[in-house]
Amino acid sequence: MSDVNSSPVSRRNFISTGAKLGAFLAAAPYVARGADGAAKADQLNVALIGCGEQGRILTNAALPIPGVRFKAVCDIWPYNLTRTERLLKKFGHEARPFEDYREMLSSVGDIDAVIIATPDFLHAEHTNAALRAGKHVYCEKLMSNTVEGARSMVVTARETKKLLQLGHQRRSNPRYQHARDRILNGDRLLGRVTNISGQWHRAVSDDYGYPANQAIVEAKLGKYGYANMHEFRNWRWFKRYAGGPMSDLGAHQIDMYNWMLGSNPSSCMASGGTDYYKTHEWFDNAIAIFEFPTKNGMVRASYQVLTTTSAGGGYHEYFMGDEGALKLSENPKYTKLYREARAPEWDQWVAKGIVASPLSGEGAPAAVKPWEKVGVKKLAGPSKSAGVDVRETAALSAWDIPVTLDKAIHQPHLENFVDAVRKGTPLSCPGESAFATAVTVLKINEAIAAQKTLRFKPEDFIA
Repeated sequence: MSDVNSSPVSRRNFISTGAKLGAFLAAAPYVARGADGAAKADQLNVALIGCGEQGRILTNAALPIPGVRFKAVCDIWPYNLTRTERLLKKFGHEARPFEDYREMLSSVGDIDAVIIATPDFLHAEHTNAALRAGKHVYCEKLMSNTVEGARSMVVTARETKKLLQLGHQRRSNPRYQHARDRILNGDRLLGRVTNISGQWHRAVSDDYGYPANQAIVEAKLGKYGYANMHEFRNWRWFKRYAGGPMSDLGAHQIDMYNWMLGSNPSSCMASGGTDYYKTHEWFDNAIAIFEFPTKNGMVRASYQVLTTTSAGGGYHEYFMGDEGALKLSENPKYTKLYREARAPEWDQWVAKGIVASPLSGEGAPAAVKPWEKVGVKKLAGPSKSAGVDVRETAALSAWDIPVTLDKAIHQPHLENFVDAVRKGTPLSCPGESAFATAVTVLKINEAIAAQKTLRFKPEDFIA
C-alpha cells in the first residue's frame, strides 16, 4: 500500500499523547519476549508494507542501522514499489516485491519484523496480520483512524507476545528526551508548568495528481479499499481513510503533551471546518483546547493546525511554566529555552550541561536599566525610550539545549525498535502508550462535530 504521496512538494504527515507511565510497565513483558526471539543478533530481516513517501523516509532512516536487511517490499502501486525496490538494490538489499501483503507474509519465511507505512485505515489490518504471522511490528502513526482499530492492535500484540512500536519518533529524539527528563521533570527548570501551546502550519497546496500512464485501474483500487485514484493519492483528506490534519500533523505534537506531562487530558473542546478546500471531507483548519490534571496542578493546553497559511513560526510545542518556558521542535531553529526573571540563576545548570549558555542575538540577555524593570516607566522626553510598559513583562533571556541529533529524525526511533527486538531494550512508544495518543487525537474530531466540551474518563486511555 502507498503511505504518503510521492510528490516532493507534499502536504504529507498532516499531523500525530504519551500515555500513563504504567503503560511502559505493561509493555515490559513484550520487550523481554522480543529479545528471546531474536537469535540472530547480528542481523534483523525486515519487510516494508507501504512504499510511498513515508515508507521511503523510514527506509532511508533504517539503512544506516547495522545488521538491518530488507527482504521484501509491498505496495499496490507499481510506481512506488519499483522505486523502493531500486533504492534498496542500490544499497545491496535484494528485497522481493509484492502487491499483496498476505502473499508476502506467507511466502517470505525469514522476516523478523515488518515496518508498516500505509494509510491510517489499513494500520490495524496490516499490523494484526504481521503480528499473527509471528513478526514484530513498527507501525507509523496515527495508530488507526478508529479507537477500535487501535485497540485491536494492542490486543493482538499481547496475544502474540510480539513487539509493537508506533512511529511517534520524538520520543526517541535525544533532545526531546533531555527536555523531558532533565529540564521539565528532573531538574524542573520551568518551575510549575501551567500552559502548553503547539502548532503546525502549512501553506495552500494543490491536491496530488499522478502520471496518466501510472494510474491503477479502479477494480484493483476497490479490491484494496479505495474509491478511485484521486482518493488513493489524497487519502489524508477523506474520512474513510484517515483522521484529518489533527491526526496527521497534530498526533506527533499532542503526543508530546501527554508524554512530557506524564498525564492524559480530562477534557477537550475544539473548533474546525472545511473553510477553504471545498472538495475535502476533513477540516483544513482546526484548533483544540485540553485540560491536563497533573500532580502539580492543572495544565491548560491548546493546539492548532492550519493548512491555508505557513505563517506563525513553523511547527513546535511550547511548554510554559512560572520560572521558564521551552519551545521544542524537530527543527532546531525553532527550539529555545527561556528563563523567567523570578527564577534562580541558571549558571549551575550550564555547568552541569543541562542547558547551554545564553544565545547571542535574538533573545540574548542584556543589562536591564532601572527604568526598564517591570512596572517602572522612565519619565523621558519625546526622543527617549519610555521603557517597558506597566502591562508588559521584560523580554526573557534565551538559552539552548546542549544535546544534538546528528541523524535522520526517524533513525533513533527505528534503532530503539531494533534494539528492543535484539536486546530487550524497552520500546520508546509501545502499543499501550500509543493507544492513549490515538484516543486523545481522535477525540478532537468528535469535539469539533459535537461543538461542545467532551470529557475523558481514565479508562478511555486503557486498551
